[in-house]
Amino acid sequence: MTLMTKIKLISAAVISAAAIMVSQAALAYEAGDTFVRIGVAQTNTGSGNGHVGDSSLNVQSARGVTFGAGYLFTDNVGIELNSSEKFEHDMNTHPGGGIGSVDRMPINLLVNYYPMGGMDSRVQPYVGAGLNYTRFSGEPEGLSVDKSYGIIGQAGVDLAVTQNIMLNGYVSYADVSADIDSGGATIGKVDIDPVTIGGGVTYRF
Repeated sequence: MTLMTKIKLISAAVISAAAIMVSQAALAYEAGDTFVRIGVAQTNTGSGNGHVGDSSLNVQSARGVTFGAGYLFTDNVGIELNSSEKFEHDMNTHPGGGIGSVDRMPINLLVNYYPMGGMDSRVQPYVGAGLNYTRFSGEPEGLSVDKSYGIIGQAGVDLAVTQNIMLNGYVSYADVSADIDSGGATIGKVDIDPVTIGGGVTYRF
C-alpha cells in the first residue's frame, strides 16, 4: 500500500467519523426545537373512584388517541401542551351495577426537563410536571360532572430514528377529582387519578 493510498484511507476515515458525530449531534434535543406528537394511550383509573349518594363508584379504564406539541427554551428545558380524544369510561356502582358511561377529555400543560438535551445521544429521556384540566361530558341522564383542575407528572423517552422522527413512550399520573351533580345539588364525587401509559411518534422541526 502506497503512502498516498494510506493518506486517502485515513482522510476518508476521519471524514466518516466527523459525519457520524455531526449526525449524532443533530439527533440531540437543542434549544429552539419544536415538536409534535401523536400516539395511543391506555389510561388506568384503578378502583375506588368516589361515590354517588351512598353507593361506591367505579370508573373503568379506557384507551384513546393522544396528541401534543412542545418547544425547548434551552437544551434541557421545554414546555409541552397535550391532550387526547375523549376517553369513554364505563361506570358502575356498588350496590347498583352499571349506570352508563362518561367522556373525559384532559388538557395538560407541562414543563419538561431533558437531562441529555444537547448531548450526542439518540435516546432522549425526559420528566415533566404541570397542570391538568379535565372536562367531562356525555354523563348518564340526570347527572352532570363538574370540571377538574389538578396537577400532573410524567416521565418519558424519545428514541431518534432520523433527525426529525422519533419513537416516543411515556407514563403520566394526574390528579382528577370533580363533584357529581343532579338537579342542582351535589350528590357525589368522582375521583379518578388516572395512570396513563402511551406510545407513538414524535416529529421534530
